[in-house]
Formats: sequence, structure tokens, C-alpha cells
Amino acid sequence: MAPAEPRALSSLTHWGAFTATVEAGDITSVSPLDGDTDPSPALGNLPGSIRHRSRITSPAVRRGWLEAGPGHTDRRGADEFVAVSWDELTELLAAELRRVVQYHGNGAIYGGSYGWASAGRFHHAQSQVHRFLNCLGGHTFSRHSYSLGATGVIMPRVVGTHDDLFKRSTAWDVIVNHTELLVCFGGLALKNTGVNHGGTTAHPAREALHRFRKRGGRVVSFSPLRDDVDGPCVWHAPVPGTDVAIMLALAYVLATESLADRDFLATYCTGYERFERYLLGTDDGVPKSPRWAARICGLAAADLTALAREMAAARTIVTVSWSLQRTRHGEQAPWMGLTLAAMLGQIGLPGGGFGHGYGSMNEPGLPPLRCGLPRLPQGVNPVSTFIPVAAVSDMLLHPGEPFDYNGLRLRYPDIKLVYWAGGNPFHHHQNIPRLRRALGRPDTVVVHDPYWTAMAKHADIVVPSTTSLEREDLSGSRNDPVLMAMPKLTEPYADSRDDYQTFAALSRRLGFDHQFTEGRTARQWLVHLYEKWSAELDFEVPEFDEFWRAGQLRLPTEDGLTLLADFRADPSSHRLATPSGLIEIFSCAIDGFGYDDCAGHPAWYEPTEWLGGPRAARYPLHLLANQPASRLHGQLDGGAASQKSKVSGREPIRMHPSDARARGVGNGDVVRVFNDRGACLAGVVLDAGVRPAVVQLSTGAWFDPLDPADPDAMCVHGNPNVLTDDVSTSSLARGCTGAHVLVQVERFTDALPPVRAHEPPVIRRPLGQNVV
Repeated sequence: MAPAEPRALSSLTHWGAFTATVEAGDITSVSPLDGDTDPSPALGNLPGSIRHRSRITSPAVRRGWLEAGPGHTDRRGADEFVAVSWDELTELLAAELRRVVQYHGNGAIYGGSYGWASAGRFHHAQSQVHRFLNCLGGHTFSRHSYSLGATGVIMPRVVGTHDDLFKRSTAWDVIVNHTELLVCFGGLALKNTGVNHGGTTAHPAREALHRFRKRGGRVVSFSPLRDDVDGPCVWHAPVPGTDVAIMLALAYVLATESLADRDFLATYCTGYERFERYLLGTDDGVPKSPRWAARICGLAAADLTALAREMAAARTIVTVSWSLQRTRHGEQAPWMGLTLAAMLGQIGLPGGGFGHGYGSMNEPGLPPLRCGLPRLPQGVNPVSTFIPVAAVSDMLLHPGEPFDYNGLRLRYPDIKLVYWAGGNPFHHHQNIPRLRRALGRPDTVVVHDPYWTAMAKHADIVVPSTTSLEREDLSGSRNDPVLMAMPKLTEPYADSRDDYQTFAALSRRLGFDHQFTEGRTARQWLVHLYEKWSAELDFEVPEFDEFWRAGQLRLPTEDGLTLLADFRADPSSHRLATPSGLIEIFSCAIDGFGYDDCAGHPAWYEPTEWLGGPRAARYPLHLLANQPASRLHGQLDGGAASQKSKVSGREPIRMHPSDARARGVGNGDVVRVFNDRGACLAGVVLDAGVRPAVVQLSTGAWFDPLDPADPDAMCVHGNPNVLTDDVSTSSLARGCTGAHVLVQVERFTDALPPVRAHEPPVIRRPLGQNVV
């Protein structure tokens, strides 16, 4: 029989739409969608990904759990696995779910999935597992995200929303045409604009910045990394973690030189007077002046003074990256950034005001859709118990203990079963040694995944899922004008199944299959979701079959937005969803909580991990654990684009040449990066565009312990989460703090251990035969 001809089909990922050539069950080449002027390099990870050696080929159960039963957690993360049939897996998993619900209740199940597994609207892992667990009777769930844990709590208190800061942000076209000065705290890193929730068909930020500069616009970047802004800018490289002190100094100049817009503050804000007492040092005797800030941030006081005057004289947008709130007291940076913009009085004016997340994802600056999108209903969760998403280890290690969160006094539940689908917390979660100990506590850990990630290797029951390339779906983003069909590019690899098939079989075994499936196949669900969505629109769209044949459908967008323009035009008719209806520079609610780590107004709190603190004497380098340029989080880390970025097979760590010389380290050397929490290996890249005493090591290298049985083992691949502290932003939000950590670096002189991150564990047949 002649080999099948290569096929070219289009589909969608979180980092872009593409056309792929498929041969022999795998992608051989990809090209971006026509019209995408700045495609993400992460598309280069797709070829070879379907049949990659790290794929999970069959259902598997950890040997210790299979032989000794639930609760026997010895060697979790280091054990071998036994391949089982789908029928065996379904029966084992159904029985375990029944046991946990019967003896411990539904609140003992943690549905801990994360939403980046697929851009698809139906085969969205988090939606599928939550729908299934809700049909089962509910589960403990999480709130907010690792990316925006602090923002998701503080900004609704201050401006009544956090979603609209991204969904309805000031459009790039407005910035291009009206803005004179972009002052970017945390930079504006275009590498991050490759990614969008629900996929993206265009990446306009680079071209927008080019047009902005061509018109005469200027960029000021505050970041320890020069390349956090692409192209010409005024680069200030402060001590990491001191952005709030810088903003306070700028605000001090506005207040003391009569440059603050008092009319705007009186009309659209509440509580400025309380904040100003702190700013001027009226009560604590410490004026937050440029001279005060200079001692903290390492920048010249005169430069800060001059910038404040320039900002007041120009049409200015103050932007704050998401990275600044992923640290201790992370609530303060976005709150203070909005306060600074309010003092300038330009919020709601074209080209002025505030932005949060430009350069953190593709969404900010893109016009929102005028309609919603098809969505799989998840049902109602009867269990009200939740945790902030970054408190997983706290929950597992301290059941029953109380904790504060956003004005509430809550208790951690006693989790017996962790059910994870479509996510790898070993990328997201801080302090992997502690996470590994925490995962040793529940009776059972279930993981759905296409690949043998570290989370899958720490599971008891492993469910091999298809990738989005092996099933039909449809998707779009709330800030992208295209709804795309996602046809199946090839048949499912080995013995993998869609999560929907897995949950349908489980729901039949547990007696609620009609409630979960509603009698539909996956294809029938796609038609149903499309038809239900289209029936609610106020404009015509084609029938499903016509849409599917065309492959994409353009949708109307709301163009030319300026953030909070309607509020500025009429604050009475467009009240904010805050208690006062205004921007709350001082929040009576937060003040009333009495937290010692989050006052009622934005303030400077000295970080625990920074170069100005006592820990720096032992660990004198500030490591920034930012997002990688070569992949999305940890996805497809084994792909060609990600692997090309490695140094001797390790994740690259960027160092200033002077720091490298002081340690006898050269370009391309492998180093040990360590502190009192853990250690990892990384490959050195010298870069004068990194502030001295700062190193940069991206997240997402798959965790690869030298000794899988030792929770404290060194990661030989370069995962920075072995180094970070598992503390929360504050008692208010309890967000993730994994972006900043102090470390030491030394040249690694031992024999280099092999990188096994993408190798499957030992998998045996029941009779002891190895699975090839």
C-alpha cells in the first residue's frame, strides 16, 4: 500500500493559529496563519509533539498504590507504574471516587486543574473535570490564578474589576495615535505577547510599538532586564522588587510640586487624603521622596524627579506588568500604579491612564468581541469550600488549620483525593520540595495528561489524554476576532483518549452518565454549543457545517477603547463596582481587615527576598523566574524550539559578565544555582543587558530530580521553583510569590548528570514485562 499523502490542516493553540503538515501520525512542519505578522516561536515545538517519547501510551497505576491500596504513598514520584486496560482503570478510579465520597464527603476531593492544556472550548481540561466532579456531587476548588493571584483580589477592591483591565484595556490603536509617554513598570516584554487564553490569530503589539515610536512616542522601562522592552527606550534598571518605592517617589513629586490633578482625585477617587498623609510622611515621619526611594531602588533621585515632571506634562500611560504582583506584598504594585495614574488625572482620556499586563499576554490592547463565545457548561458545584490557587501545599499539609483571605476567616479542608487534569503544578507552584511532601499526604492522586510530566510521575492513577491535535474542537478568545474550527489532525496516539471519553465512561460506572453527557457524543456537543451560541447572537452566522468547512468565522469587535472612558464621562451612570462607586485609593474595607501585611492604601513593604535585605549576605544574586520565550509555561518543553534554547541540555540562566567573572564562570558553563531551600543546574548565558547582581532563569523546564526518591534532590534540568519560598503575597490575596528569589551561583565541576525529564518512568505489565 502506498504511504498516505501529507495533509495540510489549520488549527489553533494558545500561542497562535497555524497550518500543519501531517505525515505518519505526526506534525512535520508548521506555518503561522496568514496575516499574523509576528508569530510566536513556540509554534516550532509542534513538529514531533504527537509521537514524542514523553507521551503516555496507556493507562497506568503506580505499583505501590495498586498493590497496597489508597493511602500508601511511599515512593510517590519515584515508583514504577503498571500498565492496565481502560476497563481496569475505569473500575479502579470509580471505586476510589465512591470510597472517598462515602467516607469523607465530596469536599475531600480537590479538583485542581489549570486551564492551559488546550485552547479548545469543549475539550478544555479544566471545564471537563469540573463538570464531571460537579455531577459527582462537588469538589473543593481554587480561586484566581498563579499569574494574577494578587491582582484578582486587590483590583476589584480598588477599581471594581480585574478582568476589564485586560478585556477592555486601552486599545493599541489609541496608544499609537494619542499616547506620548509609556512608563512601563516591569517592562513590556513582547515574548509574552505570543500567548492568549483561548488562542490568538494575530500578534499586533510589536507593530503597534513601531508605529507608536514612529509618531514620536517614547517608552520608559523600569526593569532589571533590558530586553523587557524591545527596541528604543529609556531603561532604568532598579533593584528588583522596588517598583512601589519608585512609584511613591514619582507620586511625591506630583504632590509636592502641585502637579497632581486634584480635581480628578476629588471627583473620581476616594481616600486620596489618607494616602497623601502616608506619602508625605505626615504620620510616620518618612517622606516618600525621590531621595528616600533612591536609597532603596538604586536609581538617581534626580532622574525620578525629572520623570515625574515629564509624566505630568505629557499624555502618559502608566503600565504595570503581571510579574510585579508575583512577589511578597504583590498587591501593592498594581494598586500603586493605578494611584499614580489617578494623580496624573488622565484615566479615561485617549492615550492616558493605566494599563496592567501590556507585555504580559497578548490580550491587553486588543479590542474585545461584541459577543460571547461557545462554552461548555460546568454545572453547579454543591461544595462551597475553596482555596486560593497558590495555597495547594498549605492545604495538603495543614488540614483543618485556619487562614485569612480577602476579609474571610477560612479553614483548609482535609483532602483525600487530588484530581488534576491538563496542568503541571511543578511549573506553576513555588517551592517544589514542599510541594512534593504535600503531594505525599492525600490517599490518591489522579492525573490526566498526554505527557509524562513531573505531575504525572507523582500520580497514583495516570490517564493518557489526547492532545488538541488528535480531536475535534473549536475555539476563540474574548479579544480576538476569529472563531476557529480545530479539526482532528491525526488519530489519537497509542491508547490515549479524550478526557470527555474518560469522564463519560466513569459517569456511566458511577450512575450519572446522562447528566454528564446529556446523550451527546463529542461531535454532537460541538454542534450543540455552536447552535446554542449562535441562537443568542444579534447578528447572522453560518450553520455549523458551513462554519466547519470554512475553518474560521470573523466576529465583530469593539474598537477604539480607552480604559474607564465611560466612567470618566459620567461617573454617576457608570459607577465602579466598589463600595464608593469610585477608584478607592484608600479602601475602608481593606483597612477594616486589620492585616499587618496589607494596609488600607498602597504602601512600601520591604520584601523578604531582595538585595537590600539580610538574606542577600548569604545569597547575593536576585533571581527573576520569568516566563520563557521558547514555549508556553512548561508546555512542549521537549519540542525543538524549547530544546534549542537549552545550554548543555539545561535551562539557560542569564548573568551579567561581572557576576560571572567574580565566580569564575564563562559563557556556556553549567552552574549550580542554590539557596537554603534547594538547588538546580542551569547553563550560563552572559548578557550585559541584565542588571548586575541579578540573574534570570525562566520557569517551565520540566522538573528532573537527581534522586526521584528524595524530596530535596537537586533539579538537574533547571526548574527555579526548587528555590522559591512557599509564602503568599499577603493575608489579603494569598497569591503566588514565585517570581523573585535570592540565590548563589557556582560553577558545577562534577560529571554532568543526564537529563531524564522527558523520559517515561519504568512501566511494567502485570506479569513484569517491560512496556516498550
